[in-house]
Amino acid sequence: MVPMRVTPSGPTVYIVGAGGQLGTALQARSEGVCDAVVRPLTSADIDITDPTSVAAALGDLGPDDVVVNCAAYTDVDGAEADAEGARRVNTAGPEVLAARTADAGAWLIHVSTDYVFPGTSEEGSRPADCDGYEPDDVSGTPATVYGRTKLDGERAALSVDPRATIVRTAWVYTGGPESRDFVGTMRRLEQSRETVSVVDDQLGSPTYSHDLADGLWELVAAGRRPQVGGSVLHATNAGRATWFEVARGVFEEIGAQPDRVLATTTADFPRPAPRPAYSVLSGHSWEAAGLTPLRPWRHALHAAIAASDAGARSLP
Repeated sequence: MVPMRVTPSGPTVYIVGAGGQLGTALQARSEGVCDAVVRPLTSADIDITDPTSVAAALGDLGPDDVVVNCAAYTDVDGAEADAEGARRVNTAGPEVLAARTADAGAWLIHVSTDYVFPGTSEEGSRPADCDGYEPDDVSGTPATVYGRTKLDGERAALSVDPRATIVRTAWVYTGGPESRDFVGTMRRLEQSRETVSVVDDQLGSPTYSHDLADGLWELVAAGRRPQVGGSVLHATNAGRATWFEVARGVFEEIGAQPDRVLATTTADFPRPAPRPAYSVLSGHSWEAAGLTPLRPWRHALHAAIAASDAGARSLP
């Protein structure tokens, strides 16, 4: 694919997984944020599990360049039946990319997930002033194949390229009515159902994809410094919510009656992969690295829906 924007004096930023939700947001939010050539790479351009494909796609990688890896096997339920497929993409893939960036002296930023935590800690069992999981809180075994392969991918990447940066995020959405994420699903269900039942016993960090993309571009623009090289950071919108609270927020934002959202429990919606009861991520590591905290999740949800509605109105 051709570069999105050419600035001959700047580095090249490769967006791996450019066809996905975050990769698309990174492209949309790239204009004017750093002096770089932006090269989006979709699965048609690079197979991160194949060293030959990676070498070809990143053949001109230099020490000033950045590889942002958004590619992942994200089908949490599907991974339970396809552990090898998840392992190839989520574990072997980051390792292959890290070998290439380490060889070139380039900077790998690898995006990971809240699912690396066991997710069994109830809010009440954590300190009263706790703002969520810190990067070093990983202990025990993640409850899902997806989580285990993503955690192994983090460790593989840092083992091969100790100067890489891991950025964990959670509950990412774009917010458009056609998007396949939670917010998009709630918008469609509001149109087709009188009431919607949503679990109220899973607590996490809802994150607007454009806010996450802006944060990643700030990270790229600031450069690889001691605070970020070889580090694990958490980047989510501030605050915490249950899926039930997010769904009510969606209904409020689109002018629907929030009382149409009914609270239920995880036990009422059994899935092949268990969902974490608690996966709030603290933003302390992000701030400690000198990066701008992402705004509160409720403000971000408002902005996401307003932006998608404005975009829809501008269509011919």
